[in-house]
Amino acid sequence: MSCFDKYRIPKTPERRKEIRKELLLGLLSGVMVGLSYPPIPLPYLVFVAFVPYFIVIQKREGLAEINRFTYFTAFIFNLITLYWVGGWLPNSDTFLMIAGTTLLFFNPIVFLIPSTLYYLTKKYVNKNLALFLFPLFWVSFEFVYSLTDFKFPWLTLGNSLSYFTSYIQIADIIGVYGLSILILFANVFVYQFKNDLFSNKVINKTALAIFAVIIIAPIIYGNYKIVSFSPQDGNVKIGLIQPNIDPNEKWSDGNLNEKIDSYFSLSLKAINEGSEIIIWPETALPVYLLAGGYSNEANRIHKFVDTTNVAILTGMPDATYYYNVAEAPKDAKPLSDGETMYTSYNSILLFNPNSRDVQKYGKIKLVPFGEKVPLVDELPFLGDWIKWNVGISGWNTGRDTTVFKANVKVKAEAKIGAEEKIIKIAGLVCIESIYPIFTSIFVKKGAELIAVVTNDSWYGDTSGPYQHKEISVIRAAENKRSVVRAANGGISCLIDPLGRTISETAMFTRGYLVVDVPLNSKLTFYTKHPWLIPIGASGISIVIVLLSVVRRIKRKDND
Repeated sequence: MSCFDKYRIPKTPERRKEIRKELLLGLLSGVMVGLSYPPIPLPYLVFVAFVPYFIVIQKREGLAEINRFTYFTAFIFNLITLYWVGGWLPNSDTFLMIAGTTLLFFNPIVFLIPSTLYYLTKKYVNKNLALFLFPLFWVSFEFVYSLTDFKFPWLTLGNSLSYFTSYIQIADIIGVYGLSILILFANVFVYQFKNDLFSNKVINKTALAIFAVIIIAPIIYGNYKIVSFSPQDGNVKIGLIQPNIDPNEKWSDGNLNEKIDSYFSLSLKAINEGSEIIIWPETALPVYLLAGGYSNEANRIHKFVDTTNVAILTGMPDATYYYNVAEAPKDAKPLSDGETMYTSYNSILLFNPNSRDVQKYGKIKLVPFGEKVPLVDELPFLGDWIKWNVGISGWNTGRDTTVFKANVKVKAEAKIGAEEKIIKIAGLVCIESIYPIFTSIFVKKGAELIAVVTNDSWYGDTSGPYQHKEISVIRAAENKRSVVRAANGGISCLIDPLGRTISETAMFTRGYLVVDVPLNSKLTFYTKHPWLIPIGASGISIVIVLLSVVRRIKRKDND
């Protein structure tokens, strides 16, 4: 017997049975939420998946017991959806696997934010109000999490609905955070209906009616949008190049010109099928192409673009060197000589025909641990301790959103030759496509389509690449913009402005995809006001916290 045993309150057989029942309910909730996410086509489960969870937390009174149960439920959910984050492949980097395993245990912790706010409301504000405010607490957590240095908002609840095409059209008004709120309110009213039916033997018609409205109204709106929507600005043919290069070997393989030849070969085939713009994937070439030392390779690309008269938009590392330390920005890093500083970016470059002015964009939303160590700006020594072997864990953060302007030669009817048209493109690098408000900034700046360059090959043929692609479906629906994805090993695709996947490649295939991309310049309500719901929910959450603190202080004073 340990010295602590005498302090433990023995559990009765009835209590043990109740605990097992509660754990089964948590398991059920976690499994149902997990199965609601792609690539499993069961999005409808999410509208009732939280009911077992609500049954338990409504019974529990203490913060610790509510949060323990929340962590258990969230861990099951995270395990089902994020099992792939370690990149469990034979040649995967050890650091990637460690970071992925850590994430599986760390990520459920952030789900304790809404459950803690629920507890505070239940204890200090209004017990009956707590459950009805839970959807707002949840969205506050989703939003705030996306702003931190540890951000990984992959599992934003609204992302689970990408296969529910008619439902997600309302995202052009309320965005993905609004979808999360609808999902959770649907669960709240199902719980309310179930509770009244089984506990009080009463049919709660109000709860049933509200649940029906939450489900049916967005579907009606969505079907109207699907029937009535039409792109505003015509179409452009884009060739998406999928080279299928092993990402672990690419950084050590020195056959640079062979890689360029491979890209040119696939690009020519796409151009011969009418492509007016070519897109290569993230870090298409593993060198700082424009930073000096690779002028021959850069000139080859310029010459190819000039000869074919077709622009190339490509993911590419980019660096700037500062030989005068005084002129270097604060986030510049020193070279080994100690006299030269540099900044490096996971970038997108645009090569236009007959121009040597290369447009650039440096990735802003970096992957925690994968591309940037959290808190490294405040604690620089962390950058030396934590480093991915492929050498991409120390990118600088990009400085500004850029809308690319690609020149397209359009044959004019009844005229000799061709006239030039400018296509405005939002270029996102990989994980940036999971940030809804961030994406809307590019669209608000005039982007007529969204291009995502990515490399999901790190994670094999698991759920990860499919989930990543499906998140872009929500971005399309929110902004009513086509999304094209050029992925190193898949999935390259065209998603139309309604969130429908028109054409896509298979994973781990080498090839190209020519797609006719609808263009649109009209702004949706969501694009104009992307902050409305998350800021509103967060404001209410802050008021609840302050009210809880005040009432707790008053209770202490009265005692």
